[in-house]
Amino acid sequence: MNRKMPRLYPSKDVRPVTEFRAHASAFLEQVRATKRAVILTQHGRSAAVLLDVEVYEELIGELAQLREATDGELAEPTSSPNPRAEPLELGPDSGRTVTP
Repeated sequence: MNRKMPRLYPSKDVRPVTEFRAHASAFLEQVRATKRAVILTQHGRSAAVLLDVEVYEELIGELAQLREATDGELAEPTSSPNPRAEPLELGPDSGRTVTP
């Protein structure tokens, strides 16, 4: 795992979906041989990404590892940023408190 993903070559790796329909086997062979993704376009806009299965599995594995490594680090704080902060009373008649 952690293998560097091959560089994308727009002249070779961005192709219209109509070309994919006509030559699907050749596209699959290119993806298997180069390990590079192919971006399929429809009406001039990106529509889908074709990936080699091994590259896809590596990406999913790396994503899972990153999520496990950061589990809890990105979670919302459940307490005050300053756990020692005591609520301040604004005055005897205010009935309100403020936490610094």
